[in-house]
Amino acid sequence: MFITFEGCEGAGKSTQIKLLHEYLLTLGHEVFVTKEPGGSLLGEKLRAIIFENEPEVLSEMFMFAADRVEHVERVLKPALSAGKIVLCDRYIDSTLAYQLGGRGLPEDLVRYINWVSSRGLIPDLTLLLNIPADKGLKRAKDRGNVNRFESEILAFHERVYEKYIEIAENDPERIKKINAQMTLEEVHAKIKEFVSEILK
Repeated sequence: MFITFEGCEGAGKSTQIKLLHEYLLTLGHEVFVTKEPGGSLLGEKLRAIIFENEPEVLSEMFMFAADRVEHVERVLKPALSAGKIVLCDRYIDSTLAYQLGGRGLPEDLVRYINWVSSRGLIPDLTLLLNIPADKGLKRAKDRGNVNRFESEILAFHERVYEKYIEIAENDPERIKKINAQMTLEEVHAKIKEFVSEILK
């Protein structure tokens, strides 16, 4: 089973992935946790280039795509073939939200690159931790160590947020929105509810 976590900066994805990982282990499942970008050996190098530099927007998208191809073929598919539940921090929906919404790249191009780079691998369930851009950014900045994307202007993050909402509304069977402004425990409980349904 392939479960992805999506959301704007400061949505709390890392914390909730850790909690779900621990919960699934208690149920006796084999679980593999990964992320994009940076989930493969090449991906780690690409992540450093993307976050430590300011590549042109097309270059940025192609580096994300290269990271995904490596991730899918060398990490995700082997883990899924081994019968593991895979939890991934960001995947194809991040590309749509950030490259379409945030960067304003052509939709046909971004969707084609997404299709090619994912090799047809679609998540069984996507959990969108939903928090308005301004509140998420405040959370991210409060924790320190702000990365290049978190340093983007608010208007960029608002476009990303709006695109996430649009994506979720267009694919309600796969993408489940969760109010990330609830308490940590309430968000975790909602995640367990959605995951339990798909495990059945």
